[in-house]
This record gives sequence, structure tokens and C-alpha cells, in this order.
Amino acid sequence: MLRIKRVATILSNYQKDEGDDSGGPRGCGRNCLRKCCLPGSKLPLYAFPKSDKVELCDKNEFPFAFLDSLLLGEWEDRMERGLFRYDVTACETKVIPGEHGFIAQLNEGRHLKKRPTEFQVDKVLQPFDENKFNFTKVGQEEVLFQFEASEDGEVQFHPSAPIVAENSPSVVAINVSPIEYGHVLLIPRILERLPQRIDHKSLLLALYMAHEAGSPYFRLGYNSLGAFATINHLHFQAYYLAVPFPIEKAATRKITDFNGGVEISEIFNYPVKGLIFEGGNSLEDLSNAVADTCICLQDNNIPYNVLISESGKRVFVLPQCYAEKQALGEVSSEVLDTQVNPAVWEISGHIVLKRKEDYEGASEKKAWRLLAEVSLSEERFQEVVALIFEAISCAVIERMSEDEQDVDKVGGRNNGTQAAIMPGKHECLVQH
Repeated sequence: MLRIKRVATILSNYQKDEGDDSGGPRGCGRNCLRKCCLPGSKLPLYAFPKSDKVELCDKNEFPFAFLDSLLLGEWEDRMERGLFRYDVTACETKVIPGEHGFIAQLNEGRHLKKRPTEFQVDKVLQPFDENKFNFTKVGQEEVLFQFEASEDGEVQFHPSAPIVAENSPSVVAINVSPIEYGHVLLIPRILERLPQRIDHKSLLLALYMAHEAGSPYFRLGYNSLGAFATINHLHFQAYYLAVPFPIEKAATRKITDFNGGVEISEIFNYPVKGLIFEGGNSLEDLSNAVADTCICLQDNNIPYNVLISESGKRVFVLPQCYAEKQALGEVSSEVLDTQVNPAVWEISGHIVLKRKEDYEGASEKKAWRLLAEVSLSEERFQEVVALIFEAISCAVIERMSEDEQDVDKVGGRNNGTQAAIMPGKHECLVQH
């Protein structure tokens, strides 16, 4: 039986019992991110430049990025200090032979130590509950740095910057139950205690992080409630994987060009149906289209996952129904026996397996069968696409009305967009 290599463990707040009162230099003794411990606290600060322009560099020619180096250096420091529950670098990983190149990882420790879900799985939107676990309860030693926009439009790094509670900083923290090397959490405006629901600010922040990392191997992911998010506190996940995700290589069929130069396509010849958003005249144009889509899904109680790839220039939105089918007894026993929870990474083709027999017997056929259970039917998917297009067109009109100076200019583009958005109208097939 495979044994996951253990590392010396410093007791993390993820692993402490609420009743553990070990004391400490200040506050509650946990050095957490709540009022009891925040006064006088400092963390590194990475300040990124906000820019309306998307850098259109060749995706195979990424320059050295300081954020990339900072994140990995801090992550490895936490690994040396024993803050993770297991050594993920010791987990076996392989590319499954076949056309799509699904990736399998054997991680026998994660499901035994990962925090269990503490909320209903049939509601995408649920209020934040202070009594349940949230990221303000983690120790500051688990936080790598604050991630905020710079005031002068330049990249800045401050090794020790005060945590200003009134500003509710966004932070990057380790995932103590990692799936891959460099696995971190981006937690927007952490002290506002936002529930797990995407808004325009948080999605744009995630795109900026992908853009700043500047690495083709760094992707961010998001799981809604009902789509295997396990903590109802707004967060994105991210990690490095040095091979393409199968979903990134899938063929696409273009649906339309949307407002702001954003191209919307449908995934083709892949077990999970979904939409791809890419391009745009600015990062904010792309972010708005994706955020409007996510808000539509949330408001209609449709669970979904999001994958951000190519340094923030390509975003996959993937509505799913696995939890619903599971509750109705419609998932095959063979798939259920694997105990795989198909969240964003699994749907993208990086499948974390919990049993050695499943890992050794992994095949493209089995991976396809698992992911096909996640997908909406063709009929339901087209209904959801129609719902999304109606919602995002209305959102564009609302934004136009908020800025009278741009009504004529933006309105001209939007009129064309509304005419172009016709569910079921596919223009071309693109192979990646």
C-alpha cells in the first residue's frame, strides 16, 4: 500500500479544535485573522498595477514574473515549516494514455484529512455563517502575502506591511490539503466575510492574479456551492501543473463575439459541456462577461465551476449537475465507488483518485465515464446558455445606463451583440 510521505507538522488552525486554548503572545493565542489578533499584525504585500489593456504576448513566451517567484518561494517555506497535512510532491501522478491525455493523481491522504462540507449541497447561494469554519480563523503563518492593486500603477512589494482591517485586504494563503505543487487560495476581501459567490470585483481580482503570475502552468479555479466547494467563504484555488489540462486542448465551436471584443465559444468533443470566454479589449471586459455569467448561474441555483487559464486570457465556465444526480440515485455505482468529487480540477481533466486500485486501473474510458456524469444534458445545456445570454445582455445595458457619457459608444456595440447572441448558432470548429 502506498504511503504518503509525512512532513513534520506544526499545529495549524485548520487542525486545532475550537476548544484548544494553548495561549499565545496576544489575542486568542492562535495568531488568526480576527479582531482579537489583528492589531499590530503585518504580512508581506504584493501590489499589482491595474491596467485596462490585456497583454497579448505569445502564450508560449512568458517573461519572468516576480509574483510567480514570490508565491513559490513562500509556499516552499511553509512546506519546510511543516504546515501541510501531507507531502503532495510524494503523490504518484501519471498521464493516462489516450487522445485526451487525462491526468491521474493518487492522493490517499487528502480525503481523510480534508475539512468536511458544512452546508447544504442543493443551494448555490447561502449566507455566511460565522459559527462555521472560515478563513479568518486560519493562522497568519498560513498566509503568504496580501494581494492588492497598487496606487501608482507600478508593481510593488513590501516584505512587511500592516494588515489594515478597515480595507479588508485580499490575501493568498496555502491550501493545507494540497492537490499539486504551489496549491494556494486567493481570498478576496477576507475580513468582509463574503459567502462563496462570485461578484465582479472578486472575478477581476482572480484574473489579475493569473495575469501577474505570468506562467502557462498556473491556473485558478473556482467551485460554487453545490459544485464541491467545501467552505462557504469566498475563495479561488490555484496551483501549478506543467502539462496542459485536457479541457484546454478540447475543440471549441464559436458562438458569438460579445461586448468589448470577448469571444464566446462552446466546448466540443469533451465529456463536460461548458462555455469558453476569451479575448476582450481589456481584462475588465473579459471579467465582466464571465462574472455576469456566474451571477446568472448563481441566481438560478445552477452549480458551476470556473477554470482560469493562459494567464487570465481564457476562462471556462462549466455548469454541472453531479450532486443533483447523486441525490436522485442516478450516478452509477462504479463511479460512486471511486469517491471522486468532480470539482473544477477533475472536470478540467486532473483527476485526484483516493484508491490505489482506481489509480492503477485508470483509463481514458473510465475518466470519460466519470466526467460525463457531471455534465448537463444537451437540451438542458442549451436552456442554460439561453438563460446566460439573456442575463449578460441585460447586464451590459445596465452598465451602459450607469455612465451616460458612454451610452452612445457602448450602445452601438451592444446592439450588434444582442443580434449576434443566438443560442444554438455555432459558427466554426476550432481545434486546440
